Amino acid sequence: MLRLFVSLSMAFTLFMLSSVLSTAFATVSVNELSVNGAVPVATAKRIVALSPQSVEMLYAIGAGDAIVATTDYADYPAQAKNIPSIGGYYGVQIERVIELNPDLVVVWQSGNKMEDIKQLQDLGFNLVNSDPKTLADIATDLELLGKLTGHSIKAKQVADDYRQQLADIKSQNQTKPVVKVFYQLWSTPLMTVAKGSWIQNLIDVCHGENVFYDAASEYPQISIENVLLTGAEVILQSQDEGNVLGINWADWPELPAVKKQHIYQFDADLLHRATPRAILGVNAVCEALDKVRG
Repeated sequence: MLRLFVSLSMAFTLFMLSSVLSTAFATVSVNELSVNGAVPVATAKRIVALSPQSVEMLYAIGAGDAIVATTDYADYPAQAKNIPSIGGYYGVQIERVIELNPDLVVVWQSGNKMEDIKQLQDLGFNLVNSDPKTLADIATDLELLGKLTGHSIKAKQVADDYRQQLADIKSQNQTKPVVKVFYQLWSTPLMTVAKGSWIQNLIDVCHGENVFYDAASEYPQISIENVLLTGAEVILQSQDEGNVLGINWADWPELPAVKKQHIYQFDADLLHRATPRAILGVNAVCEALDKVRG
């Protein structure tokens, strides 16, 4: 429960933080990176990765062994569980970063605290921001991390494979009938997603119509009455017990998704993390929408 609460708490505040961060932190370009005149960052060997998604990407391109520290919930692949955690949504232990003396710190501009990023920058550490906003951005970040770690060839292979899979899924789904989708981000309070949210990327690829697309914020709080008015044909949820059991949708059979029993649960990591495994999340969502289409 805590795991998903942390993930959701961050999601609800990230879009507010990003506008502030953009003025306080500028992503360092590849050409500007250096290790204070010493070892080139293109061969970074000691990496602090400050998000679960960057850990996944580094392992995907063959650079996982270079990670010396990360944050809470960096648990994929299995080897990542052995990496020391030096922080989480509550902040990063800056003194541990100093002790570890990394030649590259991969920050998450939307998820790490603004103060921590600024302090690491002021201390002279080499920062690169990995913060994909779209599914296509995942491939771009894979290639960027490959350049910085000396794994460009492997990174390009992984990125190209990812791009091809994504293109194939888009091609297979864009001519299918549109399905009205309600994504239940959390149950108490009841929250969903709208345009600009990460989940919207997945719904779009599967040719779904997010019934709350035009909401005023990316992660709006809504009511059951709001949902009933949408005529949603499918309800998508995370598998977290607190989310699944938080609302008994059977009490509202007038909603098409309930009446036809199109309520599906998913592994939140596959849907919420911007990594190559997002392909599995996209496929899962598309399969659910296909069940609605019959």
